[in-house]
Amino acid sequence: MFTGIIEHLGQVSRLEPVSSGQRLYVRAPGLGLLKQGESLCTNGVCLTVVWQQGDELAYDLSHETLRLTSLGGLKPGQAVNLERSLAVGDRMGGHFVAGHVDGVGRVAAIAPQGDGSEITFEAPVALMPYIAEKGSVSVEGVSLTPWAVAGNRFTVAFIPHTLQATNLGGKQVGDPVNLEIDLLARYLRRLLDAGAAQPQAGLFVRRPL
Repeated sequence: MFTGIIEHLGQVSRLEPVSSGQRLYVRAPGLGLLKQGESLCTNGVCLTVVWQQGDELAYDLSHETLRLTSLGGLKPGQAVNLERSLAVGDRMGGHFVAGHVDGVGRVAAIAPQGDGSEITFEAPVALMPYIAEKGSVSVEGVSLTPWAVAGNRFTVAFIPHTLQATNLGGKQVGDPVNLEIDLLARYLRRLLDAGAAQPQAGLFVRRPL
């Protein structure tokens, strides 16, 4: 479990094909020593560290991960958002992020606003019912709050710190982004759908007075 508050900006150093898919190497100076098998959220994807030497670490990306996320399109030199898993007792600065990508969207528009900017993202239509104004959504692993939602797009206002501390400040129109909807919205929608399908059972039964 993660919070969507990025701790480090890593940099892709190399990619190598392996039988299971691809091995991704990332340089992350200052991240510290991780245990083999530890989870590390990378551009919004919960990955398992399989190797580390100095400030370079590696993950194995399965064919399914490459198919369902934007990680397969990474190139050496690109910046990646990194967050270690949440420890019990840590401050909850963002929102609960599982690192399970629900879909790949894209940057639709960028509008500079002084030292900050407003970025509009285009999302798969199926995800839009879960994205609400003043709600929470994870984009590339970053906990964000949309201020405008319309059609299959949502817009977020970025302060300079977020643009500098994450890879979102370097995005261009058309770039893919990993999206994860809010966990609470996901389960609420599931409960409501289940209640509508089976009105005779469950928590949503209205009993006679």
